[in-house]
Amino acid sequence: MTHFLDIHKTDPDALRSIIDNAQAMKAARNGRPKGTPDDEQPLAGRMVALIFEKPSTRTRISFDVGVRQMGGETMVLSGADMQLGHGETIADTARVLSRYVDLIMIRTFEEATLLEMAEHADVPVINGLTNRTHPCQIMADVMTFEEHRGPITGKKVVWSGDGNNVFASFAHAAGQFGFDLTFTGPETLDPEPAWFDFCAAKGHPLTVQRNPEKAVEGADLVVTDTWVSMHDPQSARERRHNQLRPYQVNEELMRHARPDALFMHCLPAHRDDEATSAVMDGPHSVIFDEAENRLHAQKAIMRHCLGV
Repeated sequence: MTHFLDIHKTDPDALRSIIDNAQAMKAARNGRPKGTPDDEQPLAGRMVALIFEKPSTRTRISFDVGVRQMGGETMVLSGADMQLGHGETIADTARVLSRYVDLIMIRTFEEATLLEMAEHADVPVINGLTNRTHPCQIMADVMTFEEHRGPITGKKVVWSGDGNNVFASFAHAAGQFGFDLTFTGPETLDPEPAWFDFCAAKGHPLTVQRNPEKAVEGADLVVTDTWVSMHDPQSARERRHNQLRPYQVNEELMRHARPDALFMHCLPAHRDDEATSAVMDGPHSVIFDEAENRLHAQKAIMRHCLGV
């Protein structure tokens, strides 16, 4: 069974193959109308269940479109449709779904839900996001960097803001793809110690630099993410804004990075909070290439999981 649960749980050679295949599939679609199917139909006759306990724009659309382009069909299920772990156990849900579909993608809250689904499913399971990690996004980010700047190995990537689930998957990617990752943000929002341990074991220890201007010196890529979750209460939002304001990615901060540095944000963004519109719409930004590449990277992930 080939699941895609996290970047650090996937062999580096397999990760490289996924990126290469994603780039090849994107190149093959150049100049074609958006709605047309791929020449290859590796998912013909396949059914993919897309489960969303958390709301989604890019994940839902990119997976749905990707399956259809490759000749498959999708069944989109919300948390309200299924009530995972409330009426029926997650394990029983996984066993039942496995009788109906060929692949399961789940976007959920707790990592334990993902892991239990994978443990009991008889078909591959893909992590579309949990509160702890977001591996599909970072595969798209690596793809985006490489199509603009070549191999990411040995490059300097700087994360400015909250050490959240998206950062966690960047840390996994740093270890697996061999690039240097610096975190700049308040101590109260530091990443999990486990991610420091993973990168150190891979020979690419994470760097922490509290001064954002020093952190981005020599950076090839500067990345940030939203400061607040839609589920955060107002009081938590205000605290986070106060803590993170010094780490806003603006034109002044980008001047301290390399002249050809790229800027990424996984979106959705709160413009002029975590990053200014001048940066998001400026010459360093590749945020919309990054969003598009979710489609291509996830198509390659699905093919990897199904072996097609």
